[in-house]
Amino acid sequence: MEPVMRIEGTALPLDRADVDTDQIIPAQYLKRVERTGFGPFLFDEWRKDPNFILNDERYAGASILITGANFGSGSSREHAPWAIEDAGFRAIIAPSFADIFRNNCLKIGLLPVELRDESVRALMDAVLDDPATRIEVDLDELTVRAPGLDEVFDMESFTRWRLMEGLDDIGLTLRHVDAIGDFETRRPAWLT
Repeated sequence: MEPVMRIEGTALPLDRADVDTDQIIPAQYLKRVERTGFGPFLFDEWRKDPNFILNDERYAGASILITGANFGSGSSREHAPWAIEDAGFRAIIAPSFADIFRNNCLKIGLLPVELRDESVRALMDAVLDDPATRIEVDLDELTVRAPGLDEVFDMESFTRWRLMEGLDDIGLTLRHVDAIGDFETRRPAWLT
């Protein structure tokens, strides 16, 4: 996992609340065993509408997704954050996230940022008015900055440290490889 320190770029405003994981990545695409290749299927049903915001070329290359409350509800599929990440997004800003979805994002280094409703609305409106609006999410300072907005967000300190160090669950385990090896050499043979 790549370290997450600061994410700066343009944003895609998905002005919808209660977006569930089946809307993010429909079940028919869950047959893949790799973590990559899901991006083209992100919001698959909605993309069939030529007026859907993800089809708007003005938002091509956006690295931040701004959306409504309760994002990622529904089933606990890991594929939902994988699809968002594979589509090029590195952060999601919303008033709230489903807990399992939020945790699945954090496990892969996709940054879910919760801001007050009015701040999310202000960001969404700014980006709808000007798709070139730049947003900065700074994990070190725990801030989101954009023209007319400078807001602090919360994150548990261990999770923040882990993201800034680029450590997923395997990376955390590998930090103890010497102790694990030492334990294995001292363990009685009948336990192996």
